[in-house]
Amino acid sequence: MEDQSSLATAADLAAVAALLQIGAELGVDQLLDSGVTFSAADLAKLADLPPDGVTDYLAALVAAGLVVDTEIPNRYQAARDYPDQRYAAGYVSWSMTANGPFLGNAREFLTDPETAYRTHHRDGRRVALSSRWIGERAFYPAIIDRVVSSGARRVTDLGAGAGGLLIKLLRQDPARTGVALDISGRACDAAREAAVAAGVQDRLRVVERPVESLVDDPGPVQGADAILACFVMHDVMADRSVARSVLSTCRAALEPDGFLAVADAVSYAPGPERRFSALFTYLHATFMRVHLPTEREWRDTFEAAGFSKTECVPLGVPGGRLFVAVK
Repeated sequence: MEDQSSLATAADLAAVAALLQIGAELGVDQLLDSGVTFSAADLAKLADLPPDGVTDYLAALVAAGLVVDTEIPNRYQAARDYPDQRYAAGYVSWSMTANGPFLGNAREFLTDPETAYRTHHRDGRRVALSSRWIGERAFYPAIIDRVVSSGARRVTDLGAGAGGLLIKLLRQDPARTGVALDISGRACDAAREAAVAAGVQDRLRVVERPVESLVDDPGPVQGADAILACFVMHDVMADRSVARSVLSTCRAALEPDGFLAVADAVSYAPGPERRFSALFTYLHATFMRVHLPTEREWRDTFEAAGFSKTECVPLGVPGGRLFVAVK
């Protein structure tokens, strides 16, 4: 007999993921995420849409329990468990939406990989969004703790996506400055918008460049107290010689007491991590041409780049590990 509890959970998760994805596509996710109260008119203005359509969307959010009424008539705010729901939805969003071009064209990738690889690309903003939904719970806290305890004031985030991690760090310390580097123009646009919304745009510089460009121009990392890289270095690791050059550049650019924190994935993690890790590993190997390193291979690459010590701890995301390397 089917487990009705599991089916209900799956249905709830699918519904939440779809509703929140619609909000992101409409451009109202920052308002929903903020926790402040809002009206239907606020949503309509932010989304630049007719009020009727936004009102229907708001009604669906309320019916789903993602948004609740407040004591002020016709004003709403995200429900208390909204962050928990968004975190769980992040895994669905990453798997099904961020990677939609791969899933929808799987046959082509397996029969004509060269054409498929050139033709079908992920949307950088959707990748950044789902990564933020997962990251704020699964790996941001561990990295934030490292930065805060070290007293780092100049922080660079490689593959920063929508800038969520850096914005949290800048809001935590008004003396801290940041550089957000990402190859995706859409992700960089989202980071700039989020910085303005958070009031930290004067302390956050957004750079649209690939991580590999640091080898020729280390400007974005020069003099950093902390360099962060969340689930982006595995792309660089596709060419180990390039990876060593990038990591060596980061090591040389760091301040004497600085550190490099790399949150990333290992290949086919076992045990309770195995299902999401299997998907993550397979998608990268088959559709992105990235073979995820083992934990030993990660350590060996940091050592080859000249780092004197590398610590490795598990992260909340299945298959995720945090590598902290010091000069």
